[in-house]
Amino acid sequence: MNLITLENISKQYSERALLEDAGLLINEGDRIGLIGINGSGKTTLLRIIAGWEVPDVGQATVWGGVRIQFLAQEPQLNDEYTVLQQLFDSQSPQVVLLRKYETANRQLQQQPHNTALQAQFAALTDEMDRTGGWAAEANVKAILTRLGIVEFDALVGTLSGGQRKRVALARALIDPADLLILDEPTNHIDADTIAWLEEYLLTVPHSLLMVTHDRYFLDRVANRIVELDRRQLVNYPGNYTRYLELQEARQEQLAVAEEKRRKLLRRELEWVHRAPTARGTKQKARKQRVAELQKIQYDRGDQRVMMALASRRLGKKVLEAQGIGKSYGDLHLFADVDFVLAPGERIGIIGPNGVGKTTLLDILTGQVAADAGNVTWGETAVVGYYDQHSQGLDEDARVLDFIADKTALIRTAVGERIEAAQMLEWFLFPRPQQQAKISALSGGERRRLYLLSVLAQQPNVLLLDEPTNDLDIQTLAVLEEFLDQFAGCVIAVSHDRYFLDRTVDFLATFENGRFSPRYPAPFSSYQQLRQQEAAPPPKAAAAPPPAPKAERPRKLTWAEQQELVALEQEIAELEGEQGVVETAVSHHANDYEQLQTLAARLQEITTTLDTKMTRWVELSEIAER
Repeated sequence: MNLITLENISKQYSERALLEDAGLLINEGDRIGLIGINGSGKTTLLRIIAGWEVPDVGQATVWGGVRIQFLAQEPQLNDEYTVLQQLFDSQSPQVVLLRKYETANRQLQQQPHNTALQAQFAALTDEMDRTGGWAAEANVKAILTRLGIVEFDALVGTLSGGQRKRVALARALIDPADLLILDEPTNHIDADTIAWLEEYLLTVPHSLLMVTHDRYFLDRVANRIVELDRRQLVNYPGNYTRYLELQEARQEQLAVAEEKRRKLLRRELEWVHRAPTARGTKQKARKQRVAELQKIQYDRGDQRVMMALASRRLGKKVLEAQGIGKSYGDLHLFADVDFVLAPGERIGIIGPNGVGKTTLLDILTGQVAADAGNVTWGETAVVGYYDQHSQGLDEDARVLDFIADKTALIRTAVGERIEAAQMLEWFLFPRPQQQAKISALSGGERRRLYLLSVLAQQPNVLLLDEPTNDLDIQTLAVLEEFLDQFAGCVIAVSHDRYFLDRTVDFLATFENGRFSPRYPAPFSSYQQLRQQEAAPPPKAAAAPPPAPKAERPRKLTWAEQQELVALEQEIAELEGEQGVVETAVSHHANDYEQLQTLAARLQEITTTLDTKMTRWVELSEIAER
C-alpha cells in the first residue's frame, strides 16, 4: 500500500536549488535509507514529507489515515515537561491512556483519600488491564533506560543536548505511526545502543525513512536506498552494500552515455559549421538540437570529495600523558589517566556518553587545562584536531578567505602547489559558493569545511572527535581513503563501528575514569574479547565417578550389520536428493506453488535423514567398540 507520494517536487532557498522535479513513492514495508552529501537537501526533504515544510512546486500527498512520526535533528521539546510528560505528549490512543494513568497515579499519591481520584484511578487501571497498557508502560521505561535516560521525573530543560535527542528518539519509538522518519538517529548514542536500536527497528511494523551516516546501520535495517544527487532522487533496491554495487554500475552506464553524447554533439557542431546557410529551417532545427545536447548533464562521478595532500615526517616520540585528572565542581570525570601514543598507532576510543572522552582530547590538545598530570608531545608532532564544535570557524569570513589563510604553502603528495580555490572544489565547494560567508552554509557543509581546514594543516597526528555525527557518507569515505594513505597517528573517538573498522588498528573503552586494555580491531573482535572476559569462570569439573568394571563389549548382530550397510546407502541417496531439491528451490524462488511443494519435500527428506543418521551413529559406535 502506498503511504506517501511525491510528484515533481522542487524546493529552493534564495538562489540555491535543493530539489528539482523530484519524485518518490514510500510504500508499506519500506525501510528507506536517504543518503547524499551535506547541504544537498536531505533534511529539507524529510521536513516536506513530514508536513513541516511545503515544496515550491509539485505535490506531496499523504494518503488518508497515514500517521507520521518525525524525529528531527533539533527536536522541539517542552522544557517545562518532565521526561515522562514529554514522552506522553501525543494523541495516539495508547499514549493518551498512559498519560492519563501516570497523571492519575501522581495525583493520587498527593491526595490518597480523594474518592473521585480513587474511582478514576480504578477505572484507568481496568482499562490498562483490558488494552495491554502495562506492557506498553514497561516498554516506554525500558526504551528510556536502554537509551541512557533513567531519571524519568527530570525536567527536559535540565537535559544536555544529547539527552534531549535521546528523549525525542524514545518518543518517536513508542508512539505508533505508519511512517517513522528519523533524521540522524544514531547521533549521541554509543555503539552498544546503536546495535540495540538496529534490533528494535527490525521488530517494529512501521515503514521507515531515515538519514544516517552509520553504514552498518544502513546495511542491517534498510531494504532500499534513496540517494539525493544533483537535486534528483535516485532509487536503489537493497541495503547499503547492494547500493554500492548498483551505484558503481550506474556510474559506468552514465559514463558510456556521456561519451555518446559528446560524440553526437561533436558531429552536430561540425554539421552546423559546414552546412549552407540557405537551408534555414533545417539549420535552425540542428542548432536547437545542439543547444539541447549542451544542456544535458550526466553524473560522471567527478563531483566527489577528493583529498591528496603531502604528509610530514613523524619522529620516534609522539605523545606521553601521565596522571591526567579533571573535575568540574562536584563532577569528577577521571583521575590518574595515562595515555601513550607511539609512531604509526591508530587507536579508536569508545565508551558511554558523558564519561569525558571529549574532555580528554581537549586536554591532550591543550584546549582545556588538566587539574593534574602532564602532557608531552614529541618535537616533530603536528596535531590536527577535528573537534565537535568547529572551533576557529569564523562565521563572518568568506569560505575562500578562510581556507586561503590556511593553505599558503600546501602541496600535494607529488609536490604540486595547491590553490585554496582548488582545494575547496575538491571538497565540493564550487567557485560561486566560495564567495559566500560561512554563516550561509548548512551545518553539514560547515563541518566539511572545518575538516578541510584541519587536513590542510598537513598534520602527522590526527585527533577526530565523533566525525561521523556531521559528515556525509561521501565525505567519510574520502576521509577513510585519505587515512589509508596517511602515514601518521590517529586517535578517533567514535561510536560508528564501520568507521572504526576502516580507520583504526586498536580499540579501547574509556569509562569509569579508566582506559581498558587495547583490543585489536575490528569491532566484532573487540566485542567478542570483552564478552569472554566478562563471562563467569567455568565451574570446576566434578570428580569423575569411579570407572565401572570392564564389561565385554557387545558386537553387532548379523541383522544389525546388514542394517548398517543399508543405512549408509540410504543416507547417501537422501543427501543426493536433498542437494537436488535445494537447487530447485533456488531456481523456483518466484513460483510460489512450486516452492511450497519443494519445501514440503525438503522437510520430509531432512526429517528422514536425521532419523537414519541417528541410527547409523548408534550402530557405528557399537561396531567401533
